[in-house]
Amino acid sequence: MPLDEIDLADNDLFLDGETPWRMFHTLRREDPVHWQPEPAPNSGFWALTRHADIVAVDRDPRTFTSTRFTNLEEVDDSQIAIRRSLLETDGLRHGALRRLLQKQFTPRAIADYGTFLRGLTARTLDNALAKGTFDFVHEVSADFPINVLAKMLDVPGEDTEKLIDWGNRIIGNTDPDYADVLLESAESERYRDLPFRSPASLEVFAYGRELAAARRGGEGTDLVSRLVNHCPSDGVPLSRHDFDNYFLLLVVAGNETTRHAISHTMLALLRNPTQLELLRDDLALMPDAVEEFLRWASPVYHFRRTATRDAEVGGRRIREGDKVVMWFASGNRDEAVFENPYSFDVTRRGVDHVTFGKGGPHFCLGNALARLEMRIMFEELLPRIADIRLAGEVRRVRSNFVNGIKELPVTVTLA
Repeated sequence: MPLDEIDLADNDLFLDGETPWRMFHTLRREDPVHWQPEPAPNSGFWALTRHADIVAVDRDPRTFTSTRFTNLEEVDDSQIAIRRSLLETDGLRHGALRRLLQKQFTPRAIADYGTFLRGLTARTLDNALAKGTFDFVHEVSADFPINVLAKMLDVPGEDTEKLIDWGNRIIGNTDPDYADVLLESAESERYRDLPFRSPASLEVFAYGRELAAARRGGEGTDLVSRLVNHCPSDGVPLSRHDFDNYFLLLVVAGNETTRHAISHTMLALLRNPTQLELLRDDLALMPDAVEEFLRWASPVYHFRRTATRDAEVGGRRIREGDKVVMWFASGNRDEAVFENPYSFDVTRRGVDHVTFGKGGPHFCLGNALARLEMRIMFEELLPRIADIRLAGEVRRVRSNFVNGIKELPVTVTLA
C-alpha cells in the first residue's frame, strides 16, 4: 500500500481484514516510526510498527508513560483523573493495584479452573454444534470466555448476556452496530468522563456497585470480594472511581480479547485446512500452537504511551508530550522476527509475539487464563468435527483498537 495512502486513524480502513496488514507492511519497510496526523486539530501520533521498537517502548515506562492515557483519544487532566484505571497507572501505584488480583491470575491458580473449563467447553460445543449452521462468534467465542469471567466474578449465569452486551457497546464505541454514541460524534462530548465515552459504562458501574455492596465485609474469594475487602499494598484504599474503573476493566478485558482471539483462530483454521488436520491428528501440538494463535489473532491492534521527555526511537526524534502508539498487531507480523509471518503455522516454535505486551509492567494480567481457555477450546472442538466451512460473510468490528470479528457463520459436519 502506498505510504501516502496510509491512515491508521481511519476506522473504516480496518473493516476488510486486509488493509491494516497492508498498511503495517509498508510502514515496517518504509517508515517504521511514522507520524500519523489525526482529524482533531494539532493532533497526531507516532506509530511504531517494528517488533524491536514496540518492545523497547513497552519496557520503558519512565520515558513512555501510560498515565496520560492508553488509547488515541485526546483527554485533559480532569478526564484522566476520573477515568484512570489499572491501564493508565504506572510505578508503585500500578504495582499495588495489580497485586490486588495477581494471585488469582497466576498459572497455578488458573490451572485449578481446568476441570470447570472442560465442562463449560463441552456444554458450549454441545449447544452450538447441534445447530449444524450457526454464528461461531455468538454461539462459541462470546459464550465461552464470558462464562469463565462470570465464575471468577461470582455472578449468575443468566447475567452473561448483559456482560457481553456491555463489552460490545463499550469496546465497539466506533462501530455503529454496537455503540450507543459513536466516539467521533459531537454527542460523545456528553460522556467525556466515562470510559470510552460510552453510556454503557454507567450500567457497568451500577452493576459493580451492587455486587460490591453485597460482598463488602464478607469472606468471599471472588474478584469483586478481593477488590472491596483488601487494601492495595501501598496503603491507599480504592476510591469509588478506582473500583468502578477496575471492575469495568475486568468486564471488558475478561471477555473481548479472548473472544476475538478464538474467532480469529477459527477463521485461520477454516482457511488453512491442512493446519487444522495437523492439530486434529496430534493434539500434543496444541500448547505451542496456542502461541501461534495469539500471534495471528492479535486481538488488540495497539496501545498508546506518551513521552515524558525528549527521546529517540528508530532514529526518529520524539518530543516530550508526543503520543507514541505501539501497534502490537504489526509487531506480530515483523519479518525480522518471524519467518514467513503471513503464514499461519501451528508447528511454529519460539513464537515471540507481543500480543500480551512484552516484558513491561503492563504485561497482560490475564495471559495465563487466555492461553488455557484457547488450548482447551480447540482441544475439545477439533476432535468433534469432521468438517467445518464458512457459511456466509465474515463481519468485523469497525475499530482501529480492537481487532474483532462480530459474525463468523459456519456449517459443521460432526465426526
